[in-house]
Amino acid sequence: MRFLTDRKRAIGNGSAREGTVRHWNMTVSSYGLLVLTPLFLCVVGPLLGASYAEVTGTLGKPVPAIIVALTLWIGMMHFKNGVRVLIEDYVHGFARELWIIATVILSYAIAATGVFAVLKMAL
Repeated sequence: MRFLTDRKRAIGNGSAREGTVRHWNMTVSSYGLLVLTPLFLCVVGPLLGASYAEVTGTLGKPVPAIIVALTLWIGMMHFKNGVRVLIEDYVHGFARELWIIATVILSYAIAATGVFAVLKMAL
C-alpha cells in the first residue's frame, strides 16, 4: 500500500510535509559545524586560563568574534532540530508539545545569550 502520492514523491514531501526540509537543515548545519568547530577550538583553546583582558582583546577582533558567534548560533540551532526529532520519536501526548516548546526556548535563549556576550566583548 502506498501512502505517498506521485506529487508528494516528486517534491520530496512526506505525510508531514517537512521531513525533507528538516533533514536538509540538519545536514547543512552539520557541515557548517564541521568547518566551524576546528576554527572555534583554535580561537577559544588558547584563551583557556587567560585573563579577562586577553579574552576581550582576542574577541575584540572581528574574525574570532564572528567564528565564536557563528559556532554558538549554528550549534544551538543544530541542537534544537536534533532534540526536536528525538522528542517526536520518544515522547507522546501533551508532554511532547511541552518538551518541544521548552527545548526551543532553551536553545534560542542560550544562542542569544552567547551571541550577546560575544558582541558585548567585541564592541
